[in-house]
Amino acid sequence: MKPSIVILAGGGPAPGINTVIGTIAKTFISKGYRVIGLHEGYKGLFNGKPSYIDIDFFLADDIFNRGGSHLMMSRYKPSDEDFEKRFDLKFFKDNNVKLLVTIGGDDTASTANRVTKYLGAHSVSIQNIHVPKTIDNDLPLPNNQPTFGYQSAKSEGTRVATIVYEDARTSGTWFLVSAMGRSAGHLAIGIGASCHYPMIVIPEMFNKTELTIDKIVRLAVSSIIKRKLMGISYGGIIVSEGVFYQLSNEELMSTGVQFSYDEHGHPELGKISKAQLFSTVLDAKLESLGLKVKTRPIEIGYDVRCHTPVSFDITYCSQMAFGVWKLFKAGETGCMVYINSLGIVTPLYLKDLQDPETGKISPRPVDISREKVQNVLRYMLHYLTPDDYEAAKKYVTYPSDYDFYKILNWERPED
Repeated sequence: MKPSIVILAGGGPAPGINTVIGTIAKTFISKGYRVIGLHEGYKGLFNGKPSYIDIDFFLADDIFNRGGSHLMMSRYKPSDEDFEKRFDLKFFKDNNVKLLVTIGGDDTASTANRVTKYLGAHSVSIQNIHVPKTIDNDLPLPNNQPTFGYQSAKSEGTRVATIVYEDARTSGTWFLVSAMGRSAGHLAIGIGASCHYPMIVIPEMFNKTELTIDKIVRLAVSSIIKRKLMGISYGGIIVSEGVFYQLSNEELMSTGVQFSYDEHGHPELGKISKAQLFSTVLDAKLESLGLKVKTRPIEIGYDVRCHTPVSFDITYCSQMAFGVWKLFKAGETGCMVYINSLGIVTPLYLKDLQDPETGKISPRPVDISREKVQNVLRYMLHYLTPDDYEAAKKYVTYPSDYDFYKILNWERPED
């Protein structure tokens, strides 16, 4: 029987998944392998009814530069009991599988290791190689290498945010934009910097003070008043959704927004618009200050996950797919494909990224101290400084309460 490989995708979509699938398929087909695409991630391997397709060259050639994922995805994570009672061992034996390729985050990679270990214990020897993806750019890849999908998501987010900013200028409006990124603010600051937004708020900015709703709102008001002093009646504020995920339950409930709650009593932020939440609390603050400002909320999130990959990600994902073949032929298993800035493929093992005590992979935050980030914060954003205090008293009694550096408890830099 012809040897085969299985490809599956777990977690949420990211531009470039089809590039990985299509390029891996083309490469392995040319080497005489059958390529099986498994739908719904790991789910089919534990319900007795795996849904899969054979990927031939024509299908691979048709999808490699498309957005989304031709293979249906799932966040399904099997339990120990699933492995003991429901694992479909027959699927791997009947299809002469030699390699399991997974596309996803660390949970998807960890489960691949468990699958390989289980198969080995039952005399079925296969390799597993993981291709890491996320639009959030928060996987701690060495040398600050980006995760695939990020550049494409940022590009589409920039297109949307640019149109929104043009609307702001045209209509004299302040748009409040929320960008995806639960654990890190890469997407928000990437989009905001590309569009020259006068205020960007990401969780990493609160490294020297507690993150609160009041501080987020005061940063926004600081930008609005600064622009009023400049004679500008419009603008855009982009906030990473991660700031809301780091707020305490008490802070969230203080907003007055009605939440549904999970089984642990936590507000289900995933079910609401973070831009709308921000708009609600900011409008209340503006009204209390007597500032007449027109605001509108915009969410940038699901609209960028399945976007057509840009050239960077098509090239990057193709190289990662070639890397899967290289690592497979070298006998590597239980590893991720990593490509350095010189384009050299090497294996990256989960154990090298995981916390030795918890086994979790810590997300990669925005390095707020980097010069490229500080340049954006110091020279692009608009906010109140001590030089503005006297003029700002026209709008607020205590302008120092809206001083960017005081809000964040940062030392003021010298220019």
